[in-house]
Amino acid sequence: MSNSERLSFEQALSKLEDVVNKLEDESISLDKSIDLYEKGIELSDFCTQTLENAELRIKKVAEKQANNNENE
Repeated sequence: MSNSERLSFEQALSKLEDVVNKLEDESISLDKSIDLYEKGIELSDFCTQTLENAELRIKKVAEKQANNNENE
């Protein structure tokens, strides 16, 4: 995904769902299927990275909160 294409997680997930639906259409050409597959991989990687980053942020907040509770 290009840097100029700034999507939210929800937008990327929606686009990924669109790609999957299009890939299920048996009437599309092989070339179009390959293009869609590549786009789907990019979107999937973006969604995975976004979720991993969110998980790290949540862990940091939880650790900070736990440390604050220990110091009280």
